[in-house]
Amino acid sequence: MRVNRILLSSALVVVALVVQVSVLARLHLPGAVPDLLLLTVLGLALVYGHVGGALVGFGAGLLADLAPPADHAAGRYALVLCVIGYLAGLARPENGRLKSATGPMVVVVAAAIGSTLLYAGVGALVGDTAARHVGLVSLMFTAALYDLLLAPFVVPGIMALARRADNDPLAESSSPSKKATDITSGWISAGTGLKLGGQRGGLGGLKTRARTRTARVGRIKGVKRL
Repeated sequence: MRVNRILLSSALVVVALVVQVSVLARLHLPGAVPDLLLLTVLGLALVYGHVGGALVGFGAGLLADLAPPADHAAGRYALVLCVIGYLAGLARPENGRLKSATGPMVVVVAAAIGSTLLYAGVGALVGDTAARHVGLVSLMFTAALYDLLLAPFVVPGIMALARRADNDPLAESSSPSKKATDITSGWISAGTGLKLGGQRGGLGGLKTRARTRTARVGRIKGVKRL
């Protein structure tokens, strides 16, 4: 990952974690808590791809594991976000451009449900059964609902920042200024060809006239010789 990606990802992850811990977690909504950190990882993964998404997800999850008030084993959420970031990066289109908002919304819902299931599964492996008391179905439904409502305000902005900071070559190749430059250069070359052609035509005409005059002089001299 390049330096600009690391700096932008780190800044966005820290801001998302602070907002989630200090604001969203204190809303006391029924069921799950809106996962702003997950949406940040998804937005970056849809631009950086599966490798970048996995790295960003692991770093974001590890930071969330260590940030207070963490009540679970360190590395648990890092594993979850690493897998989610990798899978979300696979949904990145080949041309880097999303044709509609349907794809990202499906990714958000799948990530919300998948992260809840994966988090509960990892917790069951390490002996954490807190999800059973809350209700896993209720957690999945509320997590998908909250993340889906928050996604239109978060994911597009993060994707736009990532593309701008990454200097997306697709955006540069399709920029109007470059097209205008290409068109202008085409007009200049075409105009130069026309002018050169005219100059060649003029030189050819001068040569033809000189030959005609030479032929006429030759005939006159020949008549005088005769």
